[in-house]
Amino acid sequence: MKPVRLRDFIEDREGCIYAVSNYDNHDRIGCILRYVPEPDGERVNPSGRRYRKYEFAESFAWIREHKPQYLDMVHRVPYGDVIRVYKPEEEIGNVAARNVRVRRLLSHFTLPAGSFGCTGSLLCGLENEASDIDMVVYGDAWFAAQRQLRHLVETGVIPAMSEEMWRKVYEKRAPEISFDAFVLHEQRKWNRGEFEGTYFDLLYTRDYGNLDAVPPGAGTVLGRATIEAMVIDASLSFDNPAVYTVDHDEISRVLSFTHTYSGQALAGEIIEARGVVEVHGDERWLIVGTTREAKSEYILSLTLLESLG
Repeated sequence: MKPVRLRDFIEDREGCIYAVSNYDNHDRIGCILRYVPEPDGERVNPSGRRYRKYEFAESFAWIREHKPQYLDMVHRVPYGDVIRVYKPEEEIGNVAARNVRVRRLLSHFTLPAGSFGCTGSLLCGLENEASDIDMVVYGDAWFAAQRQLRHLVETGVIPAMSEEMWRKVYEKRAPEISFDAFVLHEQRKWNRGEFEGTYFDLLYTRDYGNLDAVPPGAGTVLGRATIEAMVIDASLSFDNPAVYTVDHDEISRVLSFTHTYSGQALAGEIIEARGVVEVHGDERWLIVGTTREAKSEYILSLTLLESLG
């Protein structure tokens, strides 16, 4: 069996469905509860079973009450309790056959078979009319998809994001930076868009040969810090966590656990970042997104901001 990885979904013996949120899944699967079978649930899968969607805080409350043995920084599900693994790259044919909007969006991209799929509600057949399209692309193929999206928008095949959609994204993310700074950084990422009135993401996930690129686990917390540093490697900056290797006297990496600051800076740029300093072996990392809301934590490209004068 292929390893369970970020953006897969799993189903347990009771039919509860979880979004895999970690690469570190060797002993138990790190995930977040998303859907629970309930007779009056508002979501219905293709076989007619009803589910209720649980938001982040609700999911932890449910796990605390019903499956406290799973509680950790995320939910940790033993492999013995898993009856099904949903893999985006394996299910994409079924998703596209079922959803015409996904089928039309995918028709504009040229990517190798097995290098892409849909995650989220579409992956487990629990989408509704308002569901976003969470398109996931693996490894180097993601950068090809990014280039293709830019070309599709610049040639008018896919419309540019409307200001109304940018406002919705900004309000949903509620970042610690201004709307103008947010959009300035976001517009050059080419990792999200609007298609036939529906929002979609291009989500990066490591390929199977690179799952251990970042050592897992929390480090020893030293306290909060704000730094300026040059980014020397941004090859995993669209990952989760986003990783920026930096040139700094004390900090060797800046990691973001919030999607807001993925792809926030390019190699060679100077960033300002505020977060929590952790010790990892003989290195110190600055962690952004230590809480769900990432209050008082951010990454800004000073190079980008200064380019506008």
